[in-house]
Amino acid sequence: MDDSINGRFPVVRTTDGRTWTDIGDNLPVALAGESAFAASGTCVATQGRNRAWIATGAAERARVLATTDGGNTWAAFDTPIVQGTGSSGGFTVAFRDRRHGILGGGELATPTELSDNFARSSDGGQTWQLGARAPIPGAIFGLAYAINDRGNHGRGGDGEDDQGEDDDDDGAGDGRDRVTVVGTGPGGTAWSPDEGDTWALLDTVTNFWAVAFADARTGWLVGTEGRIVKIEL
Repeated sequence: MDDSINGRFPVVRTTDGRTWTDIGDNLPVALAGESAFAASGTCVATQGRNRAWIATGAAERARVLATTDGGNTWAAFDTPIVQGTGSSGGFTVAFRDRRHGILGGGELATPTELSDNFARSSDGGQTWQLGARAPIPGAIFGLAYAINDRGNHGRGGDGEDDQGEDDDDDGAGDGRDRVTVVGTGPGGTAWSPDEGDTWALLDTVTNFWAVAFADARTGWLVGTEGRIVKIEL
């Protein structure tokens, strides 16, 4: 996806990894100036074969655009993170199953200040609630769950069966089974053992832009000057 142009998001889709089709007309009309912050490469998240989410900002409202049918139809949902300027809003989004997701963002114009930079959803991105502020000044560029290769921290199903259809087991029950997440940005890096109820700052780990995990205990941060840091939980 890319920043909106004249009220339209130029989003493209592939179903075979070789050819791409413009599906921008399937998305909601963009707000004035609505864009995506692409620094970490995680302003778009997918889950299973049919679900995807896009975090936006740089407009009057910071929204999450969501699809449950592979991009044929989309809906827009408001979020409570800091917003309202051309340099604020959602930067990164991730989901651990079809219901439970996290959203990070902030304000680029105030790189030394903390803000409402983290929110959670337990209904597939339709509603969002603020979590505790991650102690990362400025903006969170990248967020990731510490999960295994099935996307569920080793706790049951991934929310879809082998054919990509929704099943009844989303791997998280009522969402009380909080899991570890890590957030990073130019201003710092922090981790939460309870999906954003509490946070701990990783001292001196600054100027990293993205984070990803290979399994429930091993991940990597990537940052400026070609730096890579391994995380072991």
